[in-house]
Amino acid sequence: MSTETDQQAREQLIDLAAQFYDQFQLGEIPHMDVPTRTKSNIELDEDLGVWVYGDRTSRRSANSVAGARKLLKAVYTIEFLAHQLEENRSSTLRELYYISESWDNENAHFNDQDESNQLIEDLEIVSAVTREDFHMRPEESGATVLGPLHLLEQTRRGEREIHCQEDVGEGGYQIPNNPDTIEFLDHDAEFILAVETGGMRDRLVENGFDEDYGALIVHLGGQPARATRRIIKRLHDELEIPVTVFADGDPWSYRIYGSVAYGSIKSAHLSEYLATPEAQYIGIQPEDIVEYDLPTDPLSDSDTNALESELEDPRFQTDYWEEQIELQLEIEKKAEQQALASYGLDFVTDTYLPERLSAMGII
Repeated sequence: MSTETDQQAREQLIDLAAQFYDQFQLGEIPHMDVPTRTKSNIELDEDLGVWVYGDRTSRRSANSVAGARKLLKAVYTIEFLAHQLEENRSSTLRELYYISESWDNENAHFNDQDESNQLIEDLEIVSAVTREDFHMRPEESGATVLGPLHLLEQTRRGEREIHCQEDVGEGGYQIPNNPDTIEFLDHDAEFILAVETGGMRDRLVENGFDEDYGALIVHLGGQPARATRRIIKRLHDELEIPVTVFADGDPWSYRIYGSVAYGSIKSAHLSEYLATPEAQYIGIQPEDIVEYDLPTDPLSDSDTNALESELEDPRFQTDYWEEQIELQLEIEKKAEQQALASYGLDFVTDTYLPERLSAMGII
């Protein structure tokens, strides 16, 4: 049975399709305007402390064959999503790409999944409804939470209470596609430690870091999925738990932190919903590479270009990041989290993290 949220999402989609009809009636060429999703079109929202899209837009218009095909695909997708919501069904982004192959008009078929993914993002923006409320799911991200958190989860068989330390294995609690269906019941967490790699997450769990320090360990699984960023946001805002991000010492990992703290270009329309600007970076710093003489790899040309780009990125224009990035460009080295194991398997939990967390005032 569909919920009130489902009905509202369906109405928003139908209203969007009705706008195309109204444009026809007024003698206008049907069109849809969406923000330009480029770094040059994101700006800091001073009130929210996150990055949002600026005023520049791109028009999807039927004044060309290519534009007309895009709008046709949008209409077919809206019809599919509205029907899906009416039947209380769900599908994955990958399935949508294949589903289009069954549509009776070949011009509505997607050329590849990137095209269907982008259309879903367009529909999110112009309808102000998230894809989660469309019942669209990504492929499983494998992201998990482990630590002193007690929650209530909605399942197909009803409600289920789960303690993310006592009721789960070492893999932790699997973050659902839509974390807004979770109710937080209780917790004893002192802080959230969002960890980039599975190997480091396993080391922390094996060493009992969650128990010793009251840490909620969230496995980001690389570039974090929306569901991962959303649950971090909710845990911080609703339970007032400080957030730290523990990642490798390279430009791509700095961007992982940036997406958690300030949002990403791709989902800037959801920054208020996904980003946690209070999150602090606790990952490997260029300063650590020098201080601890960590095992390193040389910077590649793409690494160097990425670091230079980050110096121009509004998300990294602070004294801290400018100092660290300039130091990294000077030493021409990068290091992984696991490089700390050169001092022993317990060094990261007994020395490195406690010292960093203490210096930051977290513990």
